[in-house]
Amino acid sequence: MAYRNGNYAAFHVAEPFNSSVLGAHATKDFCYYSMLRAWKGKIASFPFNDSHGKTYNVRDNSLWETTLKPRLRERIRSSKNIVLFLSSNTLNSRALREEIDYGINNQGLPVIVIYPEYDSKSSLLVNGKLKQSVKNLWTKLPAFNNSMSSVPTLHIPMKKEIIENALNNNDFMLSTKTSADYYWYNV
Repeated sequence: MAYRNGNYAAFHVAEPFNSSVLGAHATKDFCYYSMLRAWKGKIASFPFNDSHGKTYNVRDNSLWETTLKPRLRERIRSSKNIVLFLSSNTLNSRALREEIDYGINNQGLPVIVIYPEYDSKSSLLVNGKLKQSVKNLWTKLPAFNNSMSSVPTLHIPMKKEIIENALNNNDFMLSTKTSADYYWYNV
């Protein structure tokens, strides 16, 4: 069994996978993931342990069934949670469906959902509850919308300090996860 200390970042990348020089780097959701990596690169104590770095990289033109899918699953099996970037740019891709379905329904990983278009706790909420505009984003990923009630999900804005707190929160790690429900930080 793999040592589960990684954070599995899930984000939309256009399909078919672009084999240009920029490849996934040209996708908006990938840029948010790159921000986490940059914070980790700048501050070693930043608690993001990238599961994508645990196996060798794949090329954008790799075959789905024989290379990409097995590699995603291997990375997920070495993870303690999923960090999902969910924005208006997110599309229901084959990779995201696989990551969410396998991560939640097979591995039981808690999910930290980061909403890049929201920048504070209060921007996600109305009357202490998640805004309808936030909930509407869930429908962009039916696998997530249909499965998230089976694991703890933490909904947070794209703010470094809040992300850092979430990544350190034991309630959203596989071995110490809290009960399955929807969570957010109150203002």
